[in-house]
Amino acid sequence: MDRVEKLKEYLKTNDKDSFLQHALALEYIKVGNDGEARNLFNEILRREPTYIGSYYHLAKLLERIGDNEKAIKIYERGMDEAKKAGDNHTYNELQAAYEDLVY
Repeated sequence: MDRVEKLKEYLKTNDKDSFLQHALALEYIKVGNDGEARNLFNEILRREPTYIGSYYHLAKLLERIGDNEKAIKIYERGMDEAKKAGDNHTYNELQAAYEDLVY
């Protein structure tokens, strides 16, 4: 059983587990399934906007597929959430990626 299948199996017991969904989204990216990864990141952030780690990965995915306008918005939302949470490390990562894209 590959990682995607294992994570899907784990999600059967709790399909709203943000950690497992985030891990599955990252695995989808590895196997080239950006659509499923994007859906999962969006679902996580709709349900739990404070799940800060998903902002970076979603924005990077959007950059990769050429949707820079949406990527910028996701970086900005992520920076706002990181600032509210007092998570300076994540804020700095998001800001650096944002600045690389914008400037």
